[in-house]
Amino acid sequence: MFEVRRSKLKSESRLEVNLEPRTSNTSEFSSIGRVGELELGYARRDGRTVLTHSRCCSPWHFSPPIQLDDSPCTYTPLVNPSGGLVGGDRLNVRATLGPDAHVLFSTPSANRVYRSLGETAVQTVDLTVGPGAILEWMPDVTIPFSESRFKQAIRVTLAPGATVLLWDAIASGRVARGERWAFTSLENEIRIMTSSGRSVLERYILEPAAHGIGQAAAWDYVGSLYLIGEGVDAGKWTQVEAKVAEILDARPGAVLGGVSEPAAPGLAVKLVAKSAPDLNETLDDLWQAVRSLLWNLPKPALRRY
Repeated sequence: MFEVRRSKLKSESRLEVNLEPRTSNTSEFSSIGRVGELELGYARRDGRTVLTHSRCCSPWHFSPPIQLDDSPCTYTPLVNPSGGLVGGDRLNVRATLGPDAHVLFSTPSANRVYRSLGETAVQTVDLTVGPGAILEWMPDVTIPFSESRFKQAIRVTLAPGATVLLWDAIASGRVARGERWAFTSLENEIRIMTSSGRSVLERYILEPAAHGIGQAAAWDYVGSLYLIGEGVDAGKWTQVEAKVAEILDARPGAVLGGVSEPAAPGLAVKLVAKSAPDLNETLDDLWQAVRSLLWNLPKPALRRY
């Protein structure tokens, strides 16, 4: 188990991460909570993306992929019927996309992390994207309840010509109940590795009571959007970046964000928002712009269950 002492966001051409060991009064594998596994495999066949392998155990529930339109993209909802994560939960997601597959992952509702007096809820996501494949990772926002403890790691490995659009967002808490930045700890890591070895890494630890959260305290939602792919023409990145910047400037006072070019080919977007509607509307506009400019596709109308 490891701990990073300072929050940081960086992109790098190779992975060189120095971490300090952290001692803990609890074992890595606790008898509290559930260990959930979800494993999925996809392939491109006859112009469509199909599921070729699946395995799951509670609290994950397998939901068959859905074809939303005539494109090669298939949509897989990630369903956790338990309603959220409790201390001691260890949830894992592993997905592999074959050559030229196109898969969209999302969730039917927010990811809730419940109060815990000691144990941390842990979620690990490992995504392997084959040559020429497209992965869209677009879950709903994570809501850490008061006194909750959450640790998440999302790792993406891209083959030559593969592209990933990855969204990750957190709320300050249950805002309507006055639980703003009242969780105990939230540790998050996003790591995207391209076939050439260039990478993007975002890592932070938030402990509001112990260290505060700086200027983010004035906002209720924080989001990261990464669009990474070595097979996209350089001129196309310029076009997408201009559109993204225009969208981020469309809601002054309600949304504050910026877009930059990381070491890996693509774009990195960071934003904060005052409300859930502001966050969702901005994400919808960003998603629509990326899909239209890169793949000539509309933003899908996801079925919520």
